[in-house]
Amino acid sequence: MTDMVQSTAAPSVARVSDAYRWTQLAVGVAAMVMIANYQYGWTFFVPDIQKKFGWDRASIQWAFTLFVLFETWLVPVEGWFVDKYGPRIVVLVGGVLCAIGWAINAQATTLNGYYLGMIIAGIGAGGVYGTCVGNALKWFPDKRGLAAGITAAGFGAGSALTVAPIQAMIKDSGFQTTFLYFGLGQGIIICILAFFLLAPKAGQVPNVVANANLLQTRRNYQPTEVLRQPIFWLMYFMFVIVGAGGLMVTANLKPIAADWKVDNVPVTLMAVTMTAVTFAATIDRVLNGLTRPFFGWISDMIGRENTMFIAFGMEGFGIWMLYLWGHDPIWFVLLSGFVFFAWGEIYSLFPSTCTDTFGAKFATTNAGLLYTAKGTAALLVPIGNYMQQSSGTWDSVFIIAAGANILASLLAIAVLKPWRKVVVAKSTV
Repeated sequence: MTDMVQSTAAPSVARVSDAYRWTQLAVGVAAMVMIANYQYGWTFFVPDIQKKFGWDRASIQWAFTLFVLFETWLVPVEGWFVDKYGPRIVVLVGGVLCAIGWAINAQATTLNGYYLGMIIAGIGAGGVYGTCVGNALKWFPDKRGLAAGITAAGFGAGSALTVAPIQAMIKDSGFQTTFLYFGLGQGIIICILAFFLLAPKAGQVPNVVANANLLQTRRNYQPTEVLRQPIFWLMYFMFVIVGAGGLMVTANLKPIAADWKVDNVPVTLMAVTMTAVTFAATIDRVLNGLTRPFFGWISDMIGRENTMFIAFGMEGFGIWMLYLWGHDPIWFVLLSGFVFFAWGEIYSLFPSTCTDTFGAKFATTNAGLLYTAKGTAALLVPIGNYMQQSSGTWDSVFIIAAGANILASLLAIAVLKPWRKVVVAKSTV
């Protein structure tokens, strides 16, 4: 099905230099930066959309949910194209769709118009995301956690530098003009980067690593086999319950700040002053990016499940503290940053764990299957909005999210770790 084979096969070409591999990784990171705003910039448009059209917030946020659903649930299909035809064509089409999606948003006057625009942008962003992460996993079998983390960091932190410009353009030129200019500009750059992406050939990359803490299979599972593995569905469940809390905060950061009356309060940290919501959004995106290579690198050394136990536990604690102390603007900024730092690593830990367990040959497709859990988690975002609307507070949403993360932390160390050890051992005999 593909010319990309496991590196343990007989080499057909010479090993490439590390500089070449890092260049490929850098191209993928740049493409990820360009799709970041399609998800993380959405929260800044919601209040103005609501003000202009008068729709309730939960109805508007279905556009975000649809974006994430189509960004994730089609990644296995896009991954199959990547594994078969290479990364270039998928990223090129993805860039075109991203641009079209936000161009539609710029003209939309109905909820269905925004739903359509975000669906198209989601398909495009998912193609870019899945391709770049899958390509990183293939180029770096010796540093999967770090490579996946650095690539995912482009998505997590990529919008940090544009938080203030997007808000400024919305204020000065209107949200519709902002949709158009940022959508087209980012889409065009993605299309240019696509021409520089390549998949590794057999023999170009090192062998998988040997590490007592890092269990890696020598077998390549086909996607149809992966779906029949119960351990895959355990990882899927964990991804969903951890992902839901972070997506809820991502989509509702500004509305939560507004409800807690801290959104426009000036906050000064490290001699920098911004409103609380702008400061929080900027720090959140930086930390959400840094956490991905950081915890990916940690997981390469101490193991995936041990790292999950630490990170998911931190996330549960952070969400709980944000619920308790977030009504203070300074704590809102600091704790939202902590929450994003403890959450973003799922996008490096789960893809690398999946590839460690099921092999590199079909890494893009298999990691894409697991990535659909993000779409499933996104279905819970509107439920959180409805819970808030019915109760008038965010209390129950935060409590449930904190508990879900603690559960995932315990599952990682008590269930996933021993189970995966058995699965990998069976696949290497």
